[in-house]
Amino acid sequence: MATSQWNTSLPLSDAWSGYLAEAQAQITSLNTRAVLLLLVNIPVLAIAVNVLRQLIIPRRSSTPPEVFHWIPFLGSAISYGNDPLKFFFDCREKYGDVFTFILLGKRVTVALGPKGNNFILGGKSIVFNAEDAYTPLTTPVFGRDVVYDVPNEKFMEQKRFVKVGLSMDNLRAYVGMIEEEVEEYMKKEGTFRVFQANDINEWGQFDVVKVLQEITILTASRTLQGREVRGNLDKEYASLYNDLDGGFTPINWMMPNLPLESYRKRDRAHKKMSEFYVDIIRKRKAGNGDADHDMIAALLEQTYRSGEALKDHEVAHIMIALLMAGQHTSSATGSWSLLHIAHNPDIGEALYKEQVQHFGTPDGKLRSMTYEELRALPVMDAVIRETLRMHPPIHSIMRYVRDDVPVPGTLSNPGKDKTYIIPKGNFVMASPAVSQMDPLVWKNPQQWDPSRWSDPEGVAAQAFKTYLDENGEKVDYGFGAVSKGTESPYQPFGAGKHRCIGEQFAYMQLGTLIATIIRNVELRIDQIPEHNYHTMITMPKTPRTISYRRRKFD
Repeated sequence: MATSQWNTSLPLSDAWSGYLAEAQAQITSLNTRAVLLLLVNIPVLAIAVNVLRQLIIPRRSSTPPEVFHWIPFLGSAISYGNDPLKFFFDCREKYGDVFTFILLGKRVTVALGPKGNNFILGGKSIVFNAEDAYTPLTTPVFGRDVVYDVPNEKFMEQKRFVKVGLSMDNLRAYVGMIEEEVEEYMKKEGTFRVFQANDINEWGQFDVVKVLQEITILTASRTLQGREVRGNLDKEYASLYNDLDGGFTPINWMMPNLPLESYRKRDRAHKKMSEFYVDIIRKRKAGNGDADHDMIAALLEQTYRSGEALKDHEVAHIMIALLMAGQHTSSATGSWSLLHIAHNPDIGEALYKEQVQHFGTPDGKLRSMTYEELRALPVMDAVIRETLRMHPPIHSIMRYVRDDVPVPGTLSNPGKDKTYIIPKGNFVMASPAVSQMDPLVWKNPQQWDPSRWSDPEGVAAQAFKTYLDENGEKVDYGFGAVSKGTESPYQPFGAGKHRCIGEQFAYMQLGTLIATIIRNVELRIDQIPEHNYHTMITMPKTPRTISYRRRKFD
């Protein structure tokens, strides 16, 4: 009988429980093996399907070629993230100037070269939209209701307000302030030990990025930010800035909602910094604050076309945006400039002799500079332009595609009638950095050579003319008439409606900073560091230590 197989000495319920336990153990064992098998095989299967899809399924002739990638979702993120320029040049060799690659699940269509820059940066904002692309990164850092957190028309008005604060009178006043800040930094900070010791025979060392980050914050706060900000540059403010800066990275843009402590620090820092600026603004309105030659004063006088004045939090958030964006770009360009000067002592000596020629006095000292005099220094101008050519702060500029867009045939298929269609929902990407390092455009592009800018008929000079478009039609995007400059192979400050309005301030700040340092010390370094592309702004990798010695004055 079948029942004789059961142990009749146990209650039926116990026997049944034992059976269930045994069965569950067997099933659990099977499930564990199955889960492990799935965990191993699912990624392999996903990779296999992804590869077969690319190799077997025909691509629609209307879409740009897709860069081959092994891992779905991840796509070409590693290759692009480690060295975007190498990635772009390799892809151009294989696919042409227009291609699509996968970046952490996003489909990004790249258009390279001056024509590609013109296509994307000169495109209409209702189709190629910057807000949709950058809001996840910028809004948590800058704040609500400014920059990309508002419609494009309002952002253009806010750029007009900032441009008022960058008036020529203000720029002239800022030169002396920056020179003074750099001099005081070199005298007081422990970094320049040799300078303080007045020893002209001993060499010291400093981390160029650390020094330039500190100097650019000091100079920006003294000029644009105002005396209240400069007077509060203590450890607490520095800590807030560092926490806010920690939320301005590529991962914050690609994955804006991760439950990370750095994100929480960013949000707390933004709240405190916003309150700090709002407090300054309210004191100013009550007549209890300083207000000469700074951006807060300029912004408080502005109104939108509707007649509405800026709200306190809008002024505060614009000030945060100026601090964050300006500090990164200026410290990066300043660092690269000093590194190249240190690596090319002859250029450093030429810069110093230029200072002596223009600003030397009978007693052997160097007088202060004016804005006009600074901008008329040919060696200094060439050094800054060449540094920006090789090391533009931002290597890629993205837009979100709001509607299907045809790519001009001259760009996608030269000599052919057929054009590509970039589908709605893709991102598009321009890379002025590729144009600025293109061997098809520039002679020896990998060589830092300021002299290329002294030839009035050379590629560099012609590219700069195209960028300025001095004889061309100016376009007013809402913040004043500017040249488009989108067809130039040289676009260090962007182009089109999103061209940086702080261009003149940047030249002035960098020129004054470099001139003041070169006046006082000689610089040396054995080799130029590699690029660190893992940050939002392209910085030099470590080691980036420069040796310096106080100058011997005749």
